Amino acid sequence: MRPWGRRGEVAAEILTDFPARLAGLGEVWLAGERIVARRARIVSCRMHLGQAIFSFEGVQTISEAEALRGLEVQVPLEERAPVGLSRYYITDLIGCQVWEEGAAVALGAVQDVQRAGDQGRAALPESWLLVVAAPAGELLIPLAAEICTRIDTAERRIDVRLPAGLRELNATRAGGAKSV
Repeated sequence: MRPWGRRGEVAAEILTDFPARLAGLGEVWLAGERIVARRARIVSCRMHLGQAIFSFEGVQTISEAEALRGLEVQVPLEERAPVGLSRYYITDLIGCQVWEEGAAVALGAVQDVQRAGDQGRAALPESWLLVVAAPAGELLIPLAAEICTRIDTAERRIDVRLPAGLRELNATRAGGAKSV
């Protein structure tokens, strides 16, 4: 997110369900949209006010820490902690085809997974949204068991039962407020 202090530390948003594991990581990957992922050695990591404070080897100044702004701290797929039943990694959901109950064609593919109404507090699993690229435009679908009736990441498929009014709610959001 940003530099922390004057010694090259960085504050990072915690996107894992296993934050205690961060302190035990030795080597990770730093990746971003406009850079090639690179290895980084963690000197230390501690939790502070809901954020992870990292110290990376070779990063000792505010300007060096500033250069890390916007990057993600990633672990190799084979080192990910196992998730429980009915829990998924965001990277496993992205790219899945979303199928509405009884439909002959997919609604679209999951482009992203976002927190719903994130106000700087820890989000519950039920407060996540699938961002689906659909022919009619972006569709936000709550990641809830009542709506996402079947998720098969191996098959790259998510079956949904959309509640009444969800399409209209998305259309209103995309086109601005409708007059009444």
